[in-house]
Amino acid sequence: MRLLAALLAGVSVYLAVGHLTGFAPELRWRVDKEPSGLNGRQLWLTQAGARLSFGEFLLWSVLLGAFAFLVGIALTRVFWVAIPPALAVAVLPRWYYGRRRLRRLNEVHEAWPDGLRHIVASLRTGLSLASALDELARSGPAPLRLAFARFPALSRTLGVDATLALIREELADPTSDRVIEILAVAYERGGSIVPDVLADLSDATIRDLRTVEEIRTNALEQRINGRIVFVVPWLVLLLLTSRPGPFRDFYRSSAGVIVIVVGALVSLVGAWLVARLSRDTIEPRVLGSSASGTGLSP
Repeated sequence: MRLLAALLAGVSVYLAVGHLTGFAPELRWRVDKEPSGLNGRQLWLTQAGARLSFGEFLLWSVLLGAFAFLVGIALTRVFWVAIPPALAVAVLPRWYYGRRRLRRLNEVHEAWPDGLRHIVASLRTGLSLASALDELARSGPAPLRLAFARFPALSRTLGVDATLALIREELADPTSDRVIEILAVAYERGGSIVPDVLADLSDATIRDLRTVEEIRTNALEQRINGRIVFVVPWLVLLLLTSRPGPFRDFYRSSAGVIVIVVGALVSLVGAWLVARLSRDTIEPRVLGSSASGTGLSP
């Protein structure tokens, strides 16, 4: 019975950490093959600029959580009090790279209007679309220079269409999907109206960006308040149990363990509700091989 209880406890902790970090296992009756290219988790890390494999990322998360747990034990001498902060610290890498990924993708979004104007200016000077994209990789807005850095070399070996498809999959967001798909069609069809079409696309992208920015600004205060409400009670608990006394003695008892477990569950449910209610409505991808998603939330 003790072995079974220990096994169930280990599985529960594994599932809890997986849920908190966004890497919970998916149980399916049959195994689907990964699409060609990067899988969802590795694509998420690549978009965040993390030069890590998924295994290395998970290992560092576990090590940070273990370090925080040891610090909590050293401060409070209470096993159950040290667990919630340790789990929160283990989630920090995902939070950090998630924010970094969103920032990088947002920079690409915000750079598309200037990038499209840059392409239009190149086309009106007589350059072909392929040459205009080469110029974008060399002298365009910084986020797009990074995204198109390999375009000049790859377009000469793979072709313009295949290179645009590869860049689209690496960016893997709806706005870039639309822009790159129109660029691909413009390259195939050509014609004198291409500059006008791209100029109209630039104006439409600007309007979309203004709408998204307004929505995010309105939701910012609620997000900050939700995170503060989640963190402050556990900081107070650490301070109360950092010195010997009745608080430490209580949370070492079985009643204290029950209070911590119930409080942790309530905090997790509350944090999940706040995140769910304040989450931006993400436009689904309808183009590309990973149109069903990247496997991780932002």
